[in-house]
Amino acid sequence: MPSKPSIYETEHEDFRSTVRSFLDKEVLPFHAEWEEAGMVGRDVWRKAGDAGLLCLDVPEEYGGAGVRDFRYTAVLAEEIIRCGASGLGFGLHSDIIVPYITALGTEEQKQRWLPGLVSGETISAIAMTEPGAGSDLQGIATHAVDKGDHFVLNGSKTFISNGILSDLVIVVAKTDPDAGHQGISLLVVERGMEGFTRGRNLDKMGLKAQDTAELFFDDVVVPKENLLGQLGGGFIHLMENLPQERISIAVIAVAAMEHVLELCLDYAKERKAFGRSIGNFQHNRFLLAELATEAHIARVFVNDCILRLNSGDVDASLASMAKWWTTELQKKFVDAGVQLHGGYGYMMEYPIAKAFLDSRIQTIYGGTTEIQKEIIGRMLGV
Repeated sequence: MPSKPSIYETEHEDFRSTVRSFLDKEVLPFHAEWEEAGMVGRDVWRKAGDAGLLCLDVPEEYGGAGVRDFRYTAVLAEEIIRCGASGLGFGLHSDIIVPYITALGTEEQKQRWLPGLVSGETISAIAMTEPGAGSDLQGIATHAVDKGDHFVLNGSKTFISNGILSDLVIVVAKTDPDAGHQGISLLVVERGMEGFTRGRNLDKMGLKAQDTAELFFDDVVVPKENLLGQLGGGFIHLMENLPQERISIAVIAVAAMEHVLELCLDYAKERKAFGRSIGNFQHNRFLLAELATEAHIARVFVNDCILRLNSGDVDASLASMAKWWTTELQKKFVDAGVQLHGGYGYMMEYPIAKAFLDSRIQTIYGGTTEIQKEIIGRMLGV
């Protein structure tokens, strides 16, 4: 089997060793109980901060490492996927939410929020989806009324990752209901604000240790100092940050495919049927050949996306291509993996079953496959 195409240098592999040691010590012994509880322990966030695993690109003056290299993000995602620690919301926090504050925050906001986000003392979430508005952001009903020195926020959100544990939530809200997409703003709601409550920790089919919640805002007073970015600029801010989010999801998809391929290879060599290893049957050998080929192609594609992201050369259409194609391919891989494992693939003690369940959300969050294809089609002028 050809070696996996790599874009990593010595420092990235050193970081990988640090990540593996952290996961072996601080995550794997506890992950099963976290899945039972429906969320990870808060202390693992603080320990991740102490280990330097959070928000690596945040400038040093705010407590970060100041390293703007997405390859470190990819290494962290790969290792988390490799060990099945799907409850950790580190990537969402560091690579999707915190960059809004780094890019859009005032100096006062950065000084106030970034050190805690880097240390793991403060856990973040972003609240876009509503019960009646998923892919259609302009259809949101959550709204904020300008009262001079503050906004009064009302509405609800659902499917919010890190929703129970989060201390800081970037809320997408309408501040001018008559201005279309130019009437959407980003407001930062903090734990303890009166009128901000959380609903149940949602019972999902996969990602069992990742807390996902409903959030409610009932006349929440949000100071003007908590407006993130430009008033009415929320939709544009979201569009500017979505490409990195979608590349992050593609990185997870490829790492998951490579992990599933390893599981299938190991099982095909060990499992016996009709007096020989099942990998010796032509059908299974051809299946594994196809999976290995597709994993290689996906790795080359995503590696190119990572390097382009580092150089600032990723546009919305490329990010959408990476997101939809890799996540749909991931679905194919896990389905083939369960089938190869037979009845054992349906048993939760086998990692392939967990990989199957955890993967299903990948084509949905971050923008559905259908939305990604719509974006690409528009960029093609059709």
